[in-house]
Amino acid sequence: MESTKARQDRKPWTFLTNHARVLICIARDPELRVRDVAQQIGITERAAQLIITDLEEAGYLVRTRVGRRNTYTINGDRPFRHPAEADHDVQDLIEVFLGEGSFA
Repeated sequence: MESTKARQDRKPWTFLTNHARVLICIARDPELRVRDVAQQIGITERAAQLIITDLEEAGYLVRTRVGRRNTYTINGDRPFRHPAEADHDVQDLIEVFLGEGSFA
């Protein structure tokens, strides 16, 4: 019989999507470059840029140009997109990872 550990190693899935990871990463440091976000999460720069664009278009992020860099503001009042979680705001997710009261 196959061990639980062996089964787990074959199915590489996680609880968070890359969209959630990008949002949490930006919440930790709103001035991170796309390159840094991609490196921290383990995705390509292109994938990170596409996710940031998705989050902006959906109203979760606002990008502001500061000199040659971008800085991001998270709209924590936006609800989760799936109906099963729509009664929670993304602020709740960010506070799970950054701590209560860490979201301004």
